[in-house]
Parts: sequence; C-alpha cells; structure tokens
Amino acid sequence: MQTQKIPHVVIVGGGFGGLWAARALARSPVRVSLIDRVNHHLFQPLLYQVATAGLSMPDIAAPLRHILRRQRNVTVLLGDVVDIDCNARRLRCADGSETDYDYLIVASGARHAYFGRDDWAAHAPGLKTLDDALLIRRKVLTAFERAEAEPDADKRAAWLNFVVIGGGPTGVELAGTLAEIARHTLRREFRRVDPAAARVLLVEAGPRVLAALPESLSARAAAQLHRLGVEVHAGRAVTAVDGDGIALGEERITARTVLWAAGVAASPLGRCLGAPLDRAGRVLVADDLSLAEHREVFVVGDLASRQQDGKPVPGVAPAAKQMGTHAAQTIRAELAGRSRKPFRYHDVGSLATIGRMAAVADLGHVRLSGLIAWWFWLLVHILFLIGFRSRLIVLINWSWSYWTYQRHARIIVGQPPPEQAG
Repeated sequence: MQTQKIPHVVIVGGGFGGLWAARALARSPVRVSLIDRVNHHLFQPLLYQVATAGLSMPDIAAPLRHILRRQRNVTVLLGDVVDIDCNARRLRCADGSETDYDYLIVASGARHAYFGRDDWAAHAPGLKTLDDALLIRRKVLTAFERAEAEPDADKRAAWLNFVVIGGGPTGVELAGTLAEIARHTLRREFRRVDPAAARVLLVEAGPRVLAALPESLSARAAAQLHRLGVEVHAGRAVTAVDGDGIALGEERITARTVLWAAGVAASPLGRCLGAPLDRAGRVLVADDLSLAEHREVFVVGDLASRQQDGKPVPGVAPAAKQMGTHAAQTIRAELAGRSRKPFRYHDVGSLATIGRMAAVADLGHVRLSGLIAWWFWLLVHILFLIGFRSRLIVLINWSWSYWTYQRHARIIVGQPPPEQAG
C-alpha cells in the first residue's frame, strides 16, 4: 500500500506574516519549513526603542526555534533565499541548497528605499533590523561623546545636530525620543557640553507628518513634537545627503548624524516570482493572496500589493498577521476540499508614539492624543510582544524610564562609522 505524501509548506520569512502563517498551520496535516536569514522573530514596532537605548535586543526579539518549539510539524532553517522557480516548485538559498515545496508562502518583507539615491545609505542609515538599530544607537551616542571632546564650537554644534528624514511613524518616534534623550536622559552627565542644546530636526517632503492619519491627529502630533523641542520641516524635500549633513534645496544643514525613515521598497525576492509588480516592487496578488499563474504560491505582508475598497492594504504589522493567517487557512481549506475565500483586511487602527506621555491614536470613530493615547499605545505594544518574559521586562524598563527618564541600554558597542572615528 502506497503511503500518502504529506504536503510540504515552505514559508520564507519569520516576521509577522511568516510566523503567524506557521502558527496557523499547527494542527494541519502538513510539514512546514520556515526559512529566514536570521534566527529570530523581531517585534519591529519597538525597534526604534533599541536604536535609542530604551530597550535591549532580547526585549523585542526571540529565537524562532524557541517560539515554535512545541509545534512539531515545523522545521526552522537558517538560510537566505535568493531565487524561486515557481514552475519547478523549488527555491534556492545563497549557500546553494535547494528546497522543494507543494505550497509556498513568501513573507520576506521590505527594505530601505532611497528613491534612486542609494549613495545616501552610507550617511543616513535606516531602521529595519537589529543590526540597523545597533548602528543607529552607536551613531547617536558617539555623537554626544565626540561633541564633549571637540574644542571647536562650530564642529561641536555639528555633532549636536540630529536630522531624521521622513515624517512617518518611525521618523516621528525617532525624533521625539532623540529630543527626550538630549533634554532629560543625558542631563548632568557631560561637563563640556550641554546635551539639551542639541537640535533635532524632522524633515518631511509631504505637507505634514503622519500623513496616513487624519489631519487633526497629524497637527496634534506636530504640536507635541514642538513641545519636545523637535524642529519639524514639512513640505521640504532633501536634495543631498553626505557625511557633513543634508541640503534642502539651497539651504544647507550641517549635521554629523542623519537617520533615514523616508521610504521602503519591497524585498527583491518578489521579482523572482514572475508575477506583475506595482511601482514599489510589491507583488500584485489575487483576492486570496495567491499568484494568478501559480495558485500554490502566496505572498503576504509588506511584499504583497492588495487593494481593498479602492485603497491599498497598509504595510503594518496587523495586516501582515492577518495575511499570514489567511494564507495558512486557505491551504488548510484546499487540503480539506473546501473552496478558497478572498482576503479581507480588518483595520484595527493606527498608533504612533512621539515621546514620554505623547502619542496619537486613530481607532476609527475614536481619535486620541496626548497622555491617554500614550497609555493606550503602551498597553497595546506590551500585549502583542512575544512571550511573558518580554512583556514583563519591557513593562519594568518602561516604568523605570517613566519615573527617571533613564535609558538603561546606553552602551556603545562596535567600531564607530568612518565619519565618526576620532
């Protein structure tokens, strides 16, 4: 008697979309291979907290093997997928290894986009990974150290100028936290410079920050940034970035620390699928998140381009989770002989924190700002962290920071970038 083959589901990416897909297949008659270039799941909404020394890496990241240790039908593989052959149902990793699949879920996410100016990346790092966060933390903390040692007033001022490019949630969160660090966390720790004299500039090419939120909340966010000491430059596009600062048209702003939060591009893995792409490089998917020519291949998260009610499904964590779960449920339904259902995104609202006791929240019919929005933001992020330990540690760290303004992870590790070397 011939043994029936167990379908093999391969998931590329261990972020929100990939992890939620793997979990949704826990009780399914399939074997699952989850492949990622790193060994951990990252709670990306709090990545800026690592970059600004508020949290440590283990607070917001956990090994994928540990998260899925009790799910016996999952095998976690460390690998960098570089090519996918949909016709052969096979993918290849950078080390030359190949894996065949019956179903494929691609959740490889997004990367930084510099709008055709990739040379800016060397001077304005973005924030997508733990490595990015550690680099930004090193740049920020080193800037204050260099300012303390610099005898020339003009050069010292350049070290104390911080520019954040991009007025979306990440840019707003970075700028607000940098202002808080300069004015409160580092107070009385330096002898030659006053950290409170630091300038934090937030530059946004569009007419307002947090453009995805209602205009009223955007205005409140700008006001809260102003109270924190952040200089908001909206409606002004950056025209040049180098090791000494940026240019806004004819105006030159000298700054030794420039951070990028202005745009993202889809993972280049999407181009391997042979499917149509949108202008941002995201894969145009069918209503069930599969490819029109290969119904066994699903694309979820930031890599998927899906319209709903005339608007694109946003590239946020809740959408990625819902997409990953839906793709897994579709596979389960098909194996059980049931028909596929279209994906429907359920908007749970938008949140952005600006600083201590400052945030905005759009919950549909309810819009919050200030302290109540900040408490709501804090509660939501603690609840959605992976693991009890992470929730407890983050709650303790945030409680300590709330009362003392201190950020316990202010340790400089690694060598400074060449432009910051002494």
